[in-house]
Amino acid sequence: MRSVFVLFDSLNRLALAAYGGTAVPTPNFDRFAARAVTFDTHYAGSLPCMPARRDMHTGRLNFMHRSWGPLEPFDNSFAEILSKAGVKTHMISDHLHYFEDGGATYHTRYDTWEFIRGQEYDPWIAMVEPPLQRFREKYSPKHYDFSQSPRKLQSAVNREEMRTEADFPGVKCFDAALSYLERNRRADDWLLHLECFDPHEPFDAPERFRAMCSTGYNGPVLDWPAYERVTESAEEIAAIRANYAALVAMCDENFGRLLDFFDVHEMWQDTALILTTDHGYLLAEHDWWAKSRMPYYEEISHIPLMMHHPELGRPGARCRTLTQTTDLMPTFLDLHGLPAPAESRGRSLLPLVNGTETTDRAVIFGIFGGPIGVTDGRWVLYHYPPDTAADGLNEYTVMPTHMSEPFRPDELRTSSLAPPFDFTKGAPLLRINALSDARRVPMNDGHRFADYDTALYDLRSDPRQEQPVRNAEVERALYAQMHRILKDHDTPEEVFAWYRLEPAGPSLVNG
Repeated sequence: MRSVFVLFDSLNRLALAAYGGTAVPTPNFDRFAARAVTFDTHYAGSLPCMPARRDMHTGRLNFMHRSWGPLEPFDNSFAEILSKAGVKTHMISDHLHYFEDGGATYHTRYDTWEFIRGQEYDPWIAMVEPPLQRFREKYSPKHYDFSQSPRKLQSAVNREEMRTEADFPGVKCFDAALSYLERNRRADDWLLHLECFDPHEPFDAPERFRAMCSTGYNGPVLDWPAYERVTESAEEIAAIRANYAALVAMCDENFGRLLDFFDVHEMWQDTALILTTDHGYLLAEHDWWAKSRMPYYEEISHIPLMMHHPELGRPGARCRTLTQTTDLMPTFLDLHGLPAPAESRGRSLLPLVNGTETTDRAVIFGIFGGPIGVTDGRWVLYHYPPDTAADGLNEYTVMPTHMSEPFRPDELRTSSLAPPFDFTKGAPLLRINALSDARRVPMNDGHRFADYDTALYDLRSDPRQEQPVRNAEVERALYAQMHRILKDHDTPEEVFAWYRLEPAGPSLVNG
């Protein structure tokens, strides 16, 4: 078996025509949907970027034990398991977070890997005296305060090197993937992980894609909204959405290059192809931009997944079974004839691709220290702790790093040795107090969680989640599922107290 795993970042499900999107044509995503099984009820797990990737590698949720961080030494990784079984694994990515402190052990689980430089604030181009005045004229101060944001200044410097379409990192990712396939398409037993940071912000696409989506806005660049409530005008909101749509169109065209290669070389006959994302993105829906700080609305947590299997068939089929990011790991192993390890909690998707549907599931999702979402596919509940800044929550790790820096000495001074969990293979961990001023998401940018309202929504009657409802029976059932899943992941006992989660759960109706 050969398999290609394509992972885009921040790809909103509703940007794709196959999921009802209308903002921009996506002919190649649609073309793949006609060949693949499209999963209609697929959800994220741990959020955002690196926690989601830890779920993908290990087949289990991790947001209850620690915040954003590396793969731990005891973690299973589908790439490493495949490699040890003789399946060659290769990763191509322009995702800079793999090369910061908090993502440093993911890419090394592959046999080989390539890093494409230049995305976002990647410390790539060294410019001692950048043209600040020109940058201030080009980029809107609403999104680019260069005096306060070295990262956005680095991004502007990087973009100076992207003079043609061929210079864009996303294009280079697909160039590298096609080169890999040309070298290896006659071989067997390999997995290619192609990961593109696009359409993550900043929404920078070549001019011809921006022209496709133009709204007539003529002001300075607006393509990197803060993770804040919307304050922009209607004209500015339209311009930001158009820039996102242009980047999706660019992703679609490049994905089409991969599909063309499959067509020309008849790879559909012997190669699996899986397409998904880590999470979605709010584009002013619910009066918010981006992710992480607010409830994990459907635009964030309900994500696209499509899968082609060369033998199981069913091109163009839809799957309604509830699935989750954690299901990817056992699926990749199953594709190559390997069993999932005991620590995995995900389920292989291959029976679903083959036509089996099930209804016996709920899933939970969240960020360490933030609200926990739970859904059964019809109802979704967001449960908030009484106070996200309260003491009593701990991080469990032997890799004490935040997104882009180690834990501070004052954090480490709170550490003690904790006994093993059921996924640590007998290894104890450091128990470190989750200090309220630690540099973890979303506090790493000086923000905090917002909209502290535990709420229930009926996705069937209110898919846009405009009106929370109350239903004591549904709440009790969802809280029971949440509790079961937390227990199944060996969640620390103090987490239940910190969130005030009893076995049957609190009720929105009865207090």
